Amino acid sequence: MARRWNVDFPDSSSSSHPTVADPPGFARSTPDLDESSGSRQRNDTEAAWKSQKAWEVAQAPFKNLLMMGFMMWMAGNTVHLFSMGITFSALWQPISALRSVGKVFEPFKDPRVDLNLPRLLFIALNLGGMALGMWKLNTLGLLPTHASDWVFSLAPAKEVEFAGGGASF
Repeated sequence: MARRWNVDFPDSSSSSHPTVADPPGFARSTPDLDESSGSRQRNDTEAAWKSQKAWEVAQAPFKNLLMMGFMMWMAGNTVHLFSMGITFSALWQPISALRSVGKVFEPFKDPRVDLNLPRLLFIALNLGGMALGMWKLNTLGLLPTHASDWVFSLAPAKEVEFAGGGASF
């Protein structure tokens, strides 16, 4: 009596490549179609992943912007080594990031992924970081904003407010 699901494997010593019959219901032409749709699906998934990662990289300067703003606030408004270091760091980081925009988005380059908007967001956030650094330089009084800063013969700008000893005048 023969078994219904019995498979006889040929002797492997008789040939170098033994052939095994396909199981019932298996068609060899089907995997080719599945592979093409599978590779297309993998490519679409990879493109979506690259787009998502590009947006994450583009939004990264925002986190740095918040941290740098907090550090500048903690440094105070007096000119000393710590506040100068924080301020120049706040200016240097966006400048170096703007110089390397092409390298930052290089891993995400793909004809199916549009990188223009993430790049523009990256550039805008870094310009915001530079504006924050310039604002801090201005609050420290290190930007030449008056004519007397440029011309020696003019009198310095008059202070609007003076605070000292716990009293404002």
